[in-house]
Amino acid sequence: MIEKVVAKLAGVSKYYGTGEGRITALDRVDFEVNKGDFVVLAGLSGSGKSTMLHLLGCIDKQDEGESYIDGIDTTRMSLEQLAPVRLEKIGFVFQSFNLVPVLTAFENVELPLLFKGIDKNTIKSRVNDILHELGLQERMHHFPREMSGGQQQRVAIARALVTNPILILADEPTANLDSKTGADIVNLLIELNQKKNITVVLASHDSVVLDRIKHIVNIRDGKINSHS
Repeated sequence: MIEKVVAKLAGVSKYYGTGEGRITALDRVDFEVNKGDFVVLAGLSGSGKSTMLHLLGCIDKQDEGESYIDGIDTTRMSLEQLAPVRLEKIGFVFQSFNLVPVLTAFENVELPLLFKGIDKNTIKSRVNDILHELGLQERMHHFPREMSGGQQQRVAIARALVTNPILILADEPTANLDSKTGADIVNLLIELNQKKNITVVLASHDSVVLDRIKHIVNIRDGKINSHS
């Protein structure tokens, strides 16, 4: 069976600044992730892993090279043109949760569905289902300030999953959590990957993550240094 390439970067470079002050964040990177993969981008702060995640997620543009998501050539698309691609195909999980503080767990999770214009009954059913699946049925009407860090991150994962994306991108999702809670979040992502064949690319230098995931791509100075 031919593996389906979910996202691909080909010869991609990304620069910040100009002239003598120009910094190379990524240097001619080749990378692809297939359906059902769970890949960790590992590296110290400033290595380029978050930049790589942002390019995979179509929330930033490379300066050189080509990019693809689900077979779509996004190389020459503007960020505005990429907005519906992001909404339809990618779910994001961030280090700082990025929940809207004045919205409940339910309201945070329904947001991307509202942006997609889905009818209210479908939204209610889908949000209820995902919150129950992630063990948040008792917290769906709580605000972020009323939840623990682990619960907030589960809400963020629910929000990422509710649109049924082909790719989940997680940027340091355990960094603001204690080691036990961080391990619980990693276990949840592994379970979702294995049971639902959800494709995950996670950027981290946390040993809680690196000790659990086999497929690790090491990034150093904007280049892929090694992979396992």
